[in-house]
Amino acid sequence: MTRAADLRARFAEMHRDPPPEPTPGILVMPNPWDIGSAKVLTALGFRALATTSAGFAGSLGRHDQHITREELIDHVVALTSAVDVPFNVDAEDCFADDVDGVVETVGLLDATDAAGFSIEDYDPRADEIRPLDVAAERVAAARSASADLVLTARAENRLHGISDLDDTIARLVAYREAGADVLYAPGLFKADTIARVVAEVGAPLNVLALPGTPPVPELATLGVARISVGSLFAWTAYGALVEAASELMGAGTQDYVKHMLAGELRSTAFE
Repeated sequence: MTRAADLRARFAEMHRDPPPEPTPGILVMPNPWDIGSAKVLTALGFRALATTSAGFAGSLGRHDQHITREELIDHVVALTSAVDVPFNVDAEDCFADDVDGVVETVGLLDATDAAGFSIEDYDPRADEIRPLDVAAERVAAARSASADLVLTARAENRLHGISDLDDTIARLVAYREAGADVLYAPGLFKADTIARVVAEVGAPLNVLALPGTPPVPELATLGVARISVGSLFAWTAYGALVEAASELMGAGTQDYVKHMLAGELRSTAFE
């Protein structure tokens, strides 16, 4: 078995039988934005990680959705080479206007050691959610391009001001029928809403753990299969940098070092 095949098999199994740590009954999959953050999270014991399009773009000094497909593939190769846990790739809309482009992008991901990837139904070039039939066709094309990458299909309604839960559920069901292994609708907050989506979509559900969502143990009891944090860790790290720099520019003190990464963890995480 190749390294990629092993990572993909392990990742798929985590959705069927989540590891007991850090939270029993749910796969907790945070999002590093560079090799250093990936190594720290792995050293802390997380069993799977995911890229973040916004966090990665931020590390390059850009806004989200302002990286190229080639830059993403290089990023994936760098991260998957640095740690030995499965990586899910935030592939945005697969950087493609048509199904042929989707197939090409997934083929490039399939040639890496990525364990899975996500495809969104939001079209950043037109700034709109794609029609359901078009979006489902793109999910099917993504599925056809790789037999073993874990495929997550995302319904982006709630990130773009569309609160119609019936439409979101219909989209997730259609994406499951098109071949998605995992379903994801960023922006679900209320426990009863999450429970309804879990009950109706018929496949493992990823929830974006934003402020206001139930705590992770409660999400596990609701039947959520996996959680991620998107770009929150990246922006929190940048926020800590701003606080430290503001202290240095203001009082001129160094109290910020109380948040410094411990030497023991640095020794464990970094070569």
